[in-house]
Amino acid sequence: MHGDTYSAVAAARRALVSERAYVMPPAEVLAYTEADRRRWDDFAAHWDDLRPDPYAAGGGTRRLRRYGRFSLRPGTGELAPRPHDGFLQPERSNALYADTDRHFAPLTGGFTADPVFRAVVRLLDEVAGCLDGPAEWTVHVHPFRVVADGGSDGRPTPEGRHRDGVTLVSSLLVSRRNAAGGGSAVFLPDGTELLTATLTEPGTLLLGDDRRVLHEVSAVHPVDGSAPAYRDVLVTTLTPA
Repeated sequence: MHGDTYSAVAAARRALVSERAYVMPPAEVLAYTEADRRRWDDFAAHWDDLRPDPYAAGGGTRRLRRYGRFSLRPGTGELAPRPHDGFLQPERSNALYADTDRHFAPLTGGFTADPVFRAVVRLLDEVAGCLDGPAEWTVHVHPFRVVADGGSDGRPTPEGRHRDGVTLVSSLLVSRRNAAGGGSAVFLPDGTELLTATLTEPGTLLLGDDRRVLHEVSAVHPVDGSAPAYRDVLVTTLTPA
């Protein structure tokens, strides 16, 4: 690892231990992933191949997504896909979908082979070592697109303030088009606000110690009401297997 990327990872680790949440600047993320404009555009194109989320639609939110689950041995960067299955969160973390076994379209082969995706997972693995040191991580991967139009806002977190029930939770901004709002906030369980940030520049990475904080994202709405708004993010979580 180059010295500048080593320093970026070290800063993220220190912040997670002391502050429980951290926003990694896009320049550091792009340097780590070696993503130039062409490579990032290729990565972002996967968001045009997501599928509707019927569970969010039931609450009036237009959200597109896919889902995949992997095993990862710390320090290796070697992702081993697990059989595609439903996504289940316990009641203590997400009351809206408590004990609901939600089924989503699987990740595409092109997405899982994408070098930017692989590099993002390596980055998260390096960061997560400050929180735990398991023999194996379970990695949950959720590419999301939230859509809003002139008639309705888009809600990135229809469940409101919540946990994901994992160790490290991350949200990587991939793209925003014609979008206002979508501010992220991180809280202690007693309601104390730790951090607020609106992820506006592609490559910005929000990290949180999900064992100790809760998070939510405000509604998205179009800047120009005559066209839809899009907010594309990659939510990736790590927790001991």
